[in-house]
Amino acid sequence: MILKDKTLINSNSAKIQAGQKQELDVAFYLRRAFKDHSQVFVFNDVKFKHNGETAQIDHLIAYTYGFILIESKSITGEVTINEHQEWSRSYRGNWQGMPSPIKQVELQLELLKSLMRDNAPNLLTKLFGKLQQGFGGREWHSICAISSNAIINRENTPKTIEDRLVKSEFITDKLLEIMKLPASKPNALHLFTTNVRPWFSEETLDRICQFILEQNISPNLQEPSYVPAEISESESVYDEALIASEQTNTEQVKPKSDLIKEITLACKQCNSATNLQPLSGRYGYFVKCGNCSANTPMKSPCSECSSTNTKTSKRKENYSLVCKDCEISTPIKL
Repeated sequence: MILKDKTLINSNSAKIQAGQKQELDVAFYLRRAFKDHSQVFVFNDVKFKHNGETAQIDHLIAYTYGFILIESKSITGEVTINEHQEWSRSYRGNWQGMPSPIKQVELQLELLKSLMRDNAPNLLTKLFGKLQQGFGGREWHSICAISSNAIINRENTPKTIEDRLVKSEFITDKLLEIMKLPASKPNALHLFTTNVRPWFSEETLDRICQFILEQNISPNLQEPSYVPAEISESESVYDEALIASEQTNTEQVKPKSDLIKEITLACKQCNSATNLQPLSGRYGYFVKCGNCSANTPMKSPCSECSSTNTKTSKRKENYSLVCKDCEISTPIKL
């Protein structure tokens, strides 16, 4: 399930545009693979602060057994990693050193792990009502997704780095290899199988995902438009009118400026528009009626084009309905 999309930044910088395009390409493959998956939750472009430090994660996967962080790296040309884990890249025949994206994502992972550990009492239940669980036994992984048109020289790359380096089109294969998800959600009977990994309950995973959304400080400037067409090696995964070419086109991405009327929610059972409490569950955001206790989803057809291809987005205490067809964002009044 996709819980957060990539936030687009308006910029004339070819470097920023290329980086955004790479992140959107990876987000596209993640959506194709996991948009309806009940054990995998995807956050694109997450930024949070903890203990005076800031981390920005390109893609974060929360799943039944733990977490995976993905660093997207736009590289045109060739990349090589020597036996000392030092990275170099070529561009138009010129070689130069570059920071290790693996080290970068490892630092992000450690800050996320610290954030989760410090909030474990609020996120994880106690065993037998007494023993507080922690995040130490959960799975923590970090990998790097590189542009599909890059050439990766793996000849001298250390095995520990090579296993965590993948091109964008193979990202979901790598994730499934790491996660090793069972066909069904774990339950108490899993204690009698060979799968002894500690897992998050459905309720706990919901709580963790909501916590991540609440911690995010990345502004929702513009939702990306996903292209449903078939993927072709000769074509970009995303519309080039949305994200300009890395080398030639520096046209700004212009957000939608016309925010149309508000959506006023009402209880589906008693039709009350007051005393509604916003909540989040496995199937998205909803409101709980304080009068009759019925739950009503916030998601609805687009009020502009009537499309059902919509999603509910949250920024702090504000909710909005985003249409992925006409790209209109409509505030939801609570």
